[in-house]
Amino acid sequence: MKTHIDIVNKFDIRGTILNVEPLGSGLINDTFRVKTDGPEDYVLQRINNAIFRDVELLQSNIVAVTDHLRKKLLAGADADRHVLRFISLKTSAKTYFLDGEGKYWRMSVFIKDSFTHDVINAEYSFRAGKAFGNFQDQLSDLHGQLGETIPDFHNMELRARQLEEAVAADAAGRLSKPEVQEILARLRPWTEEMCKAERLHREGVLPKRICHCDTKVNNVLFDADGNILCVIDLDTVMPSFVFSDFGDFLRTAANTAAEDEPDLSKISFNMEVFKAFAKGYLSEAHFLTKVEVDNLPYAVQLFPYMQAVRFFADYLNGDTYYKIKYPEHNLVRTLDQLKLFDCVNEALPEISAFIQNNI
Repeated sequence: MKTHIDIVNKFDIRGTILNVEPLGSGLINDTFRVKTDGPEDYVLQRINNAIFRDVELLQSNIVAVTDHLRKKLLAGADADRHVLRFISLKTSAKTYFLDGEGKYWRMSVFIKDSFTHDVINAEYSFRAGKAFGNFQDQLSDLHGQLGETIPDFHNMELRARQLEEAVAADAAGRLSKPEVQEILARLRPWTEEMCKAERLHREGVLPKRICHCDTKVNNVLFDADGNILCVIDLDTVMPSFVFSDFGDFLRTAANTAAEDEPDLSKISFNMEVFKAFAKGYLSEAHFLTKVEVDNLPYAVQLFPYMQAVRFFADYLNGDTYYKIKYPEHNLVRTLDQLKLFDCVNEALPEISAFIQNNI
């Protein structure tokens, strides 16, 4: 069994390894900081290939994105503080290593004196909006080089079909419950409207862009003064609709409660967070078409609806995908997302007006 030092030594690093220690608390990949006596420290990650099954595609995407961003930086800019840099192997140009146990590893340069924030408030929502808007803007002219690391990740038509398959199968025998029938009655009238993105794309009026697809405030690195350094956690960067980055951030950040809060009265849509994020995003996303701008309010609706469908389908299937802490956990999650969806719908006129006034 190879040690972490054995793995690190497969990569073309500078300096001698001093130690390897755990870094962060990510849920997907195992991450370590590699300290050296050289000019750079490094980040070692074990890639979770149960989720990201095509590691070659994954790393090809990441290298294409980081190379493109690096070329966009102004002359003299400190590139290694504003875009991630991945390290090749000593024996090839590959940026990943497959060990003898079927585990995949990669390394990047550690950005010193950088910080992430988990706080969701107007200030950091605005900065996150600027970071992700700029990220998409800088990649808007990168065409034809990226694949989908998780195919159909935010495809609402697929999620709607999966729900109907779960209803037809009724694998856990839960369909007859009155609360289940009530949820179905709330979801189904919105299905056609919420599948609008895929229809617009087929009609040729809605393009796919290079999107981050995991827009959380802690996926932005800041310096000690709170200035944006760069966007991180690039595993899900792939072609998608701009709605992915706009809507999914707000689904979590603008929800005033946790997504499994049993007291629905605690759930509302935080307009202050929305306005801050939208203002930051729109100030940087100069590439947006009229169709994309006009449908950003739909993006805010789409993601709580999509997540409600996913939680509900899993509940009907017998809780086979999301981890649960009690039997009705996915049902509670479904109701939470539906409450948030209702709150967004009530705020939709204000949401739409704010977006139009800030383009």
